[in-house]
Amino acid sequence: MRLPREFFARDTHAAAKDLLGKLLVRQWRGKLLAARIGEVESYVGENDRACHAARGLTPRTKVMFGEAGHAYVYLIYGMYHCLNIVTEREGFPAAVLVRGGVACPPTQVRGRSEEGGSRSYLTPTPSPTLGEGNLDGPGKLTRALHITRAQNGEDLVTSSRLFVADDGVRISPAGILTTPRIGVDYAGEDAKLPWRYFIRL
Repeated sequence: MRLPREFFARDTHAAAKDLLGKLLVRQWRGKLLAARIGEVESYVGENDRACHAARGLTPRTKVMFGEAGHAYVYLIYGMYHCLNIVTEREGFPAAVLVRGGVACPPTQVRGRSEEGGSRSYLTPTPSPTLGEGNLDGPGKLTRALHITRAQNGEDLVTSSRLFVADDGVRISPAGILTTPRIGVDYAGEDAKLPWRYFIRL
């Protein structure tokens, strides 16, 4: 089942933790690719100096100020794309960065199309080992799922090309590890906030 708008339109940290174990699904050239999300980070509001929105509304950050459930995709180092999912209420810039996961092999199941009709989806199941399926890093994850700036602004609630699905996997709160976010030393004291959440897949 794909995640509804209400999943994203709430506290960013709650949404981030609940994204762990969910399936990020990408339809690309007739194929359904997917990864089970294993690592995320929260970026919350203009007062969070690690957040792109700390400088206010700009053409780049416009998506973050919009409706929850949309993709905010940007490029770092001129070569790596990063996928964020907008959270909270419209007008308040916040998002969850999907930092990593595990690639999933497909199995045939029944699903629901965005038009409401029944159709066959290739819904992923967990990879038995990390191996080559370990997408440890936001750039590696987006490269594996062919996510680029072309997906910036995509509505993950209604899109058939990119969405998040819940296949029933539940993560115990005790199994969620926290650390400060990675690569945000420029954010002063905010760099120390324990807003990186991950699980062992």
